[in-house]
Amino acid sequence: MKLTTLIALVFTFSLSQAQNKNVIDETKKTIITVNDGEKETKTIKNENSREVQMIELEGPKDATVNRDIKPSPTILEQSTEIINPDGSIRIVDVDRTNYYTLNGEKYKVEFDAKGYQLVSENNKKIGKIRKTTTNSFIFIGKNKTAISYFDTRGNLVLESYNSTTDMVTYETYEIMKK
Repeated sequence: MKLTTLIALVFTFSLSQAQNKNVIDETKKTIITVNDGEKETKTIKNENSREVQMIELEGPKDATVNRDIKPSPTILEQSTEIINPDGSIRIVDVDRTNYYTLNGEKYKVEFDAKGYQLVSENNKKIGKIRKTTTNSFIFIGKNKTAISYFDTRGNLVLESYNSTTDMVTYETYEIMKK
């Protein structure tokens, strides 16, 4: 019995290793409730961030127990997990929900079950925004279908083809800083 206990203790301590990195995990949970007059839907947004810093010791390796930690870079990993009202889960690499303006009118890009939707200030749905595999989006509205993307400043740009003039037109919804 003593031998079994001793073997179990040795095995347990032989598996443990010194931690060679600092890890900080943080999750910010937001519940988005939308009431369109007919029904109320809830979407849960979990913003996950993880900071990982490798631990490196300063100075020469010697018999000293306490040594200073050398400053090393911290790697930040972020992701956003969306839990839709129907229970489906999707991961969003960049959260584009925000307020935008076009011609003095205020709009909001918000999550829906399969991507985003563009909503006017009085909660009228303008169109759907769906991600493509080429890192751009397709905008589908009542009278318009357009290629869309978010520029380097975060503005929403819609590019649509006008068959009457045989030209591509651009609409830029400027982001409002939070």
